[in-house]
This record gives sequence, structure tokens and C-alpha cells, in this order.
Amino acid sequence: MDPEYRILIQTAESRGRLYRDLVRKLRRVAPKELAAVMQELHDEAFRRIDCLKCAHCCAVVGPRLTDTDIQRLGKALSMKPSAFEDTYLIRDEDGDLVFREHPCPFLLADNRCLLYDRRPKACREYPHTDDKHARGLLKISLVNTRFCPIVALVFQGLEERYG
Repeated sequence: MDPEYRILIQTAESRGRLYRDLVRKLRRVAPKELAAVMQELHDEAFRRIDCLKCAHCCAVVGPRLTDTDIQRLGKALSMKPSAFEDTYLIRDEDGDLVFREHPCPFLLADNRCLLYDRRPKACREYPHTDDKHARGLLKISLVNTRFCPIVALVFQGLEERYG
């Protein structure tokens, strides 16, 4: 991981308590306003962060796979969905299907995804900071500050505006 990105994550971790308080404050912000601000911060962060210099999400965060994801990934690997599931997935404590191991078995040495065009929905939508329902995702976004420098930057911006 790029050293600058590691510092962003470490800073976010050190501000954990402040960010938890910020999440409580943000619940009082109008949903449309918050979504617009987060979209702006998300776009700004993506201009600054190169995911291929990080891939921390692929290394440590396990996406929940849907049946559609499993069918699409299995097809890409010429496997039946059941064989894909048996080979690559386990059920987590919530009963969701997730990758058996980390880093993701499809993460390549150059931080690219072997199955990028067919990656799971959760991977395509990560880090969820541009979701129009951002307010409902604040808790998961707070967790993601520990893994993703983009989310860490978004929270820095939110703290500057609302903290």
C-alpha cells in the first residue's frame, strides 16, 4: 500500500471516537444534503487516490456474494455455481457467502482483479461513499475508514464541514 494511504487510514483510526460522534451529528443532516456532500467528497477522494496503489479492500475486506455474483463468477471460470461456491466461499457468522480466504483469490500481484469485469456487486459499489442513501450507510462507512483511504478522506472532509 502507498505510504500516504497508510497514513490516511492510521489517522482515521486515531480519530475513531471523533468520527463516531460525527456519525451521530450527520444523522441530523438532511439526507439529500448529506448525499450531495458525500458525493462531492467521494469524487474528490477518487481523484487523489489510485486504487491500484492500495487494494487494501481486496486484501482484507470480504464482500458478500449474491447468487447472481456466484453465477457470473462461476461462468467466467467455466465452473458450475455450486463448484465455485465449494471452492472459493464459506458462510460467515451472519450466514452470508464470502470468500474463504484473504486476500481475495482473484487479486493479482499488480493489485488488479483477475475478474474485474465480472467482480461481485459489493466490490463494484465499494466503498459506498457515493451511494444516494449515504446516510443509511454511515456505520459501515465508519468501519471502512479503517480499510480504505478514500473513506478516510471522505470522513476528513465531513469532519471539516460538520465537525
